[in-house]
Amino acid sequence: MAYVVSSEDVERTITAFTRLDQRGDKKAMNKLAQRLQKEQPFLLQHAAAVRTEHGDAVGEAAVFYATLIWAMFDRGQEGTLPRLTGQNLSEADKVVTEQLASVEGLADKPVHERVAPRLVETQPHIYAKLAELLAEDVKEAAMTVETATTIIKPTEVVIEAFDAAMSGRRPGEQQGTIVANDKVGRNEPCPCGSGKKYKKCHGEAA
Repeated sequence: MAYVVSSEDVERTITAFTRLDQRGDKKAMNKLAQRLQKEQPFLLQHAAAVRTEHGDAVGEAAVFYATLIWAMFDRGQEGTLPRLTGQNLSEADKVVTEQLASVEGLADKPVHERVAPRLVETQPHIYAKLAELLAEDVKEAAMTVETATTIIKPTEVVIEAFDAAMSGRRPGEQQGTIVANDKVGRNEPCPCGSGKKYKKCHGEAA
């Protein structure tokens, strides 16, 4: 089942982030960072890997954009988003790599247009905003073309990973306490979404 983040949720997220930035609200920013660390540790690892390879400035941009994408998906949710796993992100990376490879003349396009049409179709409002923000950051020299080139693919991987988790193509881990109930057989998939049998996952402790 497709899950498309609305343009309203995208705009509300941008407004909230802009307000935080303008106020210089360190407390609120730290609270957001702590929540992200708790709920999406693999997402942060994915973005932070860019820092290891390309330095602090590029790494910070990658983490910021990954956080923004998470917040866009999170905005319209009543509960907590599925937790992305290393496997979610690895599979998403393969999908994005394949899709980008199928785009002719990708490297000749402006950096904010280096996206695959089939991926854009899954989350059109997020991709439209991503292109707008990257183009603006480069134009206003808030980010170099090299930095934008480095972070656009990891950001697309985050979009694909959340899209797959929300639509059920590649579920992430359900967050919150897993309560054992009589309806879950020991050989059935664990309700946490790990893909393991219940007896090999949360059923071990039960």
